Amino acid sequence: MAHYGTLRDFRFSETDADDIRGSSVYGTDDDKLGKIDDVIFDHSTGDIRYAVIDTGGWLSTKQFIVPADRLRASAKHEDDYQVDMSKKQIETLPPYDEKDVESEDKWKDYEGKYRSKWVDGPVMHRAETDRNITPTTAQMTQGTGATGAKNWETGNERQSMGHGTGSMQGSQSAVDAASSGTERVIPTTSIEVTIRSSAAGIGPRWSNFEDRLRQRRREAVMSCNTCVTSERKAS
Repeated sequence: MAHYGTLRDFRFSETDADDIRGSSVYGTDDDKLGKIDDVIFDHSTGDIRYAVIDTGGWLSTKQFIVPADRLRASAKHEDDYQVDMSKKQIETLPPYDEKDVESEDKWKDYEGKYRSKWVDGPVMHRAETDRNITPTTAQMTQGTGATGAKNWETGNERQSMGHGTGSMQGSQSAVDAASSGTERVIPTTSIEVTIRSSAAGIGPRWSNFEDRLRQRRREAVMSCNTCVTSERKAS
C-alpha cells in the first residue's frame, strides 16, 4: 500500500514561482472555493494524489480535498485552478482531517468513504474524466462500472478496453471517438455518454511543482517517522 503524507511547512526555496500553494480554486459558475493550502503525495514517488483546499471559513470543517487529476488550469484566472464541483456538493463530502493521513488505516478508511461519495453521489464523475455526469436511475443503482489507471477512485491500474471484468467495452466508433482528443465516448450498461475533455489541462505550473517535489522527495519526507524508520531498516 502506498504511503501518503503532506508537505506542511516544507518549501523548495523562498522564490519558487512554481509553488502552487496559495493558488485559488474555482468551482462551477466560477464560484471561488478557496486556496490550495497543501498537497497529499506519495512519499515513495513524489506523485501528488490530492490538493488540500482551505475554504477560508465557508465550510464547517475548513478544508476539503480534490483529486489531482480533477483539477485543471482556470480559463479565467491566471495561475489558478478549477474543478467541476459546487459548494453544495463539497458539503456532502466526508470531513477531512489532516491527522488521518498520518495513519495508514485511518487514511484507507477515509479514502473509501471519499471515493464512494464522489462516484456514487447524486452527481457522478466518470473515471478518467474531469466532467460531471448526471446519472440515469439504472446507473445510480448499479454503480459507475468505471475503471482507471492509477484512478484515484479505484487505486488500480487502468485496464485495457475490452479485457477483464468491469473493463470498458464498446463499438469501434466509440473507440475512435475516444482517441480523437476532442471528446471521449464511454459506453455504460445501456447507453453511451459523451464527455468533452478540457483542452486547458492542469498546466505547466502544476507539472513543474510536481517535478520539483519528485526531485526533492527525500527532503520533503524527512519529518515522516514512517519513512525515516523504513530507510534506516533498509540501510
